[in-house]
Amino acid sequence: MPLTSARVRRLPLVLAAVVPVALVVSGIQPHDRFTWFLEIFWVAGGLPLVVVTWRRFPLTTLLCCLLAVHALVLIVGGAYTYARVPFGYWLQDLLDLSRNPYDRIGHLMQGFVPAILVRELLVRTSPLRGSAWLAPLTVSVCLAFSAFFEMLEWWAALAAGEAADAFLAVQGDQWDTQWDMACALIGAITALLLFSRLHDRQLARLNASTRTTGNSPA
Repeated sequence: MPLTSARVRRLPLVLAAVVPVALVVSGIQPHDRFTWFLEIFWVAGGLPLVVVTWRRFPLTTLLCCLLAVHALVLIVGGAYTYARVPFGYWLQDLLDLSRNPYDRIGHLMQGFVPAILVRELLVRTSPLRGSAWLAPLTVSVCLAFSAFFEMLEWWAALAAGEAADAFLAVQGDQWDTQWDMACALIGAITALLLFSRLHDRQLARLNASTRTTGNSPA
């Protein structure tokens, strides 16, 4: 059933309610409190930012949905730690893998969702709308963030020692950092291939809507 305009308008409100509930539930008794805090930090910081800036800078429905899914991936990873997520164990058995792959899913999302976020910001705040440079620059920003995140993990390991092991989720893989960045790269490229046209349509509707209501132009 296609979404009506009223349902589309309500969807961000529903997502804005679901994510905090999941966040609170995950924090009741996480496997490792320190790891939980490190993983949900982005959610706890990002959600209020979206809410505060919404009237001036509302987001497309596509981006709202992707941000919510990414938040839930982070929340689940924080509650169990990435190496112990039950869904990851199920995938490990199903695909006969040597390790829990949930952290790979997390890093795919680390490229997939920021790709649409970065694309939206560039289209709406820079001269890159319609430019051939839009996709390469979007992917480059996502890969740069992935590299920065790996440095954050390194700094966390130096600062916290063994307490950061669950956050790193290396699981004995010496190439874990390279795999993480590769997953983010694949995620970013995949998101652009799958959603660029849909994203453009939603950006056009959002632009028309904001001009009509007098908010800042998209």
